[in-house]
Amino acid sequence: MTALPPLTGFTVAVTAARRADELAALLERRGADVVRAPALRIVPLSDDARLRDATREVTARPPDTVVATTGIGFRGWMEAADGWGEGEALRGVLERAELLARGPKACGAIRAAGLKEAWSPASESSTEVLERLLGQDLSGRRIAVQLHGEPLRDFLDALRAAGAEVVAVPVYRWTGPADTAPLDRLIDAVTGGAVDAVTFTSALAATGLFARAEERARPGRGPGEPDGVPSDASPGTSADALAEAFRGGRTQAACVGPVTAAPLLARGIPAYWPERFRIGALVRLLCERLPAAAPRLPVAGRQLEVRGTAVLLDGEPRPVRPGPMAVLRVLAARPGQVVPVTELLPALPGGGADAHAVEAAVARLRSALGEPGLVQNVVKRGYRLALDAGDCGSPEEGAR
Repeated sequence: MTALPPLTGFTVAVTAARRADELAALLERRGADVVRAPALRIVPLSDDARLRDATREVTARPPDTVVATTGIGFRGWMEAADGWGEGEALRGVLERAELLARGPKACGAIRAAGLKEAWSPASESSTEVLERLLGQDLSGRRIAVQLHGEPLRDFLDALRAAGAEVVAVPVYRWTGPADTAPLDRLIDAVTGGAVDAVTFTSALAATGLFARAEERARPGRGPGEPDGVPSDASPGTSADALAEAFRGGRTQAACVGPVTAAPLLARGIPAYWPERFRIGALVRLLCERLPAAAPRLPVAGRQLEVRGTAVLLDGEPRPVRPGPMAVLRVLAARPGQVVPVTELLPALPGGGADAHAVEAAVARLRSALGEPGLVQNVVKRGYRLALDAGDCGSPEEGAR
C-alpha cells in the first residue's frame, strides 16, 4: 500500500501574508487541508515620505553601521531608492559602511545589490546582532537600521542608551487584512475545534489574530464600523476565549521561530517552532507533531487513528463529518468506557438538541467508518469504542 502523505486528514491554517502561497503549497503537498486566513497585510512604503526622508538622511550623513533585518525589506529599500534616482548614492554610502545582516535572506539581498555584508549571526536573531553591537563602544556611532514591519523599539532604544545615533528606515509596515472574513472564519473554526494547527510566520500575525478576536467581541458592532464586520455577523470570540481554545490542546500553534511565538507564549499558549527558522522546517515539524498527537486505538481488531477530518482505519483514510467526529473524539478520549448520551450532546456542533441528535451522529459515524461494530451501544447507558480485549477488559453486558 502506498504510504499516505503525513498530514492527510489534518486541517492547517496559514496566517501569513508574505510567502503564504509557498507555505500553503508545502502543506498541501503533504496532504493537509489548508485554510488561508491572512492576519495582516504588507503596505509598501516606496512612495512614503518617511522612507524617502530616512534614505536622504542616510545619504546626507553616512552611517558607520547599517543593519539589514530582512531580504524583502532591503530589496524594497534599494528598489525605492532606484525609483527616486537615488539608488547609486545609497549604494555608495552602504558600500563604505559596516553592513550587518540578520540572516541569509538579508545577506542575499545585500549581495544582489552588489554589496557585501561584514557579518551575519548563525542564529539569524536580532538579539545576537544587538549583542554584537553593544559589545563595542557606540558613543557617537551612527547606526541605520532597516525595519521589517515592526518598530523594534527595544532594539533601537538599547542602541541609543549605549550612545549611538540611530536612524530607523521603515521600508514597509503591516496593517490588518483588507478582507477580515477569512480571519473571522478561522477564529470561529479554532474555537469550534475544527482546525488542527495554525501556522504563524511573524509575531505581528499572532498579535493580529487576537486583535481581530477582540474587535469582533466588541458590543454594538454594525454597518459602517471601521472593522467592516456586517451587522448579521456572529457575536464574536474574545481573545481570552481564543487563547483558551489553543490552550485546550485541540489546535496546535506552530511558529517559524521564538520571536514569532512570543505573543502566544505571553498568553500561555504552548507554541512550538523548529530549530531552523524556515518555513520548510516548520512544515517538517508539523508532519511530526500532528500525527504524534492523534489518538491511536486497537478497536475490534482494527487500528483506528483519529485525525482532524478523517479516521485512519488500518492506515486507510475514512473522511468523517464534524458532528460524528466530535462524538468520536469524546469516545476516543475515554477508550473502552461507556460515555452517556448527556455527555456526548455538548460535543456536537451547536450543542445538539436531544438524544436523537447523538443517535444520528453515531449512525453517520458508523457509516463513515464502514464498520458498525467499532462503536457499541450499551443499552440505557450510552456508547463506547469496542476496544480489543486486554485493552479495555471484557465487553460490557448489553453492548451491541
